[in-house]
Amino acid sequence: MSKEAMRAEAERLIKEAMEKKAVAVKRVDTRIEAKCGKCGAPNKITAAPGKTRVEYTCKECGHKQRAL
Repeated sequence: MSKEAMRAEAERLIKEAMEKKAVAVKRVDTRIEAKCGKCGAPNKITAAPGKTRVEYTCKECGHKQRAL
């Protein structure tokens, strides 16, 4: 089976599932793993759907910054 045939089969299956309403599509918060620009500590940030930049404070040093 070629890649094109597999792609077409996947699209067909998705359309069938959406028509049957068997699959519910929800928009949920995004988890971002950001690195502090001051101390380099890793931070986990939650971003709401549709937000491109999120302001947060580093958990280690307290430096306020923005993440993409």
